[in-house]
Amino acid sequence: MSLQLFKNCRLASTDFKTIVPKSAMVVNGGVIQWVGPQAKVPKNLKFKKVTDLKSKLVFPSFIECHTHTLFAGSRADEFELRNNGVSYTEIAAKGGGIISTMKHTRGASEKTLLQLTQKRVDSFVKQGVSTLEIKTGYALDAKNEIKCLKVINKLKGPRIISTFLGAHARPPEFSDNAAYLEFLAENLLPEIKKKKLAQRVDIFIENKFFEKEESQKYLQKAKDLGFDLTIHANQLSLSAGAGLALDHDAHSADHVINLDDGLINKFSKSKTVAVLLPLADLYMKCAYPPARKLIDSGATVALATDFNPGSCPSQDLATVGLLARLEMKMTLPEVFTAYTLGAAKALRIDSEEGSIEAGKAANFICTDAELSDFFYSAGFTPEHQLFIRGKEVFVG
Repeated sequence: MSLQLFKNCRLASTDFKTIVPKSAMVVNGGVIQWVGPQAKVPKNLKFKKVTDLKSKLVFPSFIECHTHTLFAGSRADEFELRNNGVSYTEIAAKGGGIISTMKHTRGASEKTLLQLTQKRVDSFVKQGVSTLEIKTGYALDAKNEIKCLKVINKLKGPRIISTFLGAHARPPEFSDNAAYLEFLAENLLPEIKKKKLAQRVDIFIENKFFEKEESQKYLQKAKDLGFDLTIHANQLSLSAGAGLALDHDAHSADHVINLDDGLINKFSKSKTVAVLLPLADLYMKCAYPPARKLIDSGATVALATDFNPGSCPSQDLATVGLLARLEMKMTLPEVFTAYTLGAAKALRIDSEEGSIEAGKAANFICTDAELSDFFYSAGFTPEHQLFIRGKEVFVG
């Protein structure tokens, strides 16, 4: 055994409502073996390494469960258009939006994409992210979507979870949504599964994008092949996305701005996590999701950046949490929970990560700051150390 002892810390409780002083963790091979009061550390253990955390605060590291981190090119010009009243759908109809990024991403080499994306991944790590979800969806053809998945699997630093989002938009080679989804289902999904390039499949369901009937068939095909499901749902309208996510036991439904009371009630009785992306809502000048209603109903919520080149060109976790508090009336403990255990549940890795408990990975943040110093100042993350599987990977 390669036992480590982390002693003398102030440990945030699982619900982030209290701080337990003089706590300790025993870590074996990157996994927490024991956690509790320092005075009760098992006496019969021999430790290879003992780390005194000097009464610093310790809590689970952040899990970023919805990003589009892999892309080439910029869509800074679209920000000015949207700011002058041009809608997202109007920009897309004129060849902008996702299709614009598609052209740049298709044209970029694997080496270039890896360099661009690794820098962005490193930026997430500096903010305390130990697990990062990354979607494809900016290539929209077989050759380049596979290229993007290969790049995602070469990234280093945090644990990376790849999601195939070929159904992000319809590429110009297809004039029909149903034909494009059939192409993805019959050609790309089997290849991705065979090569083990991704375990998750996502789709953007929205009026004038992918709609219910064609999406239903695609989701069922992905499910039959053994993929886990997540859905971009109910961002721009009260569309079918959230309902499909709930019906298919998707791991999450993401955006979910437009929900009625019936859907909220269904979330409360489901394992499907509502992933809230308030930074994207800020950029898009949308309403914010009904976080308070979801949480009060008993639904599980997660927070994420939705980092992408168009509708949310920001990686700032601090502002996500700040908006959750200001605009969605979430409490600070709820924000922390949503960015740790809630996000783990959205990725269905909550048996492995998301809280500091025996049997889970030793992924944690250690800081001289207090919980109240986080998600308070836009663009600011307090100085901290990030540990992934018991190894210090960042100090700053």
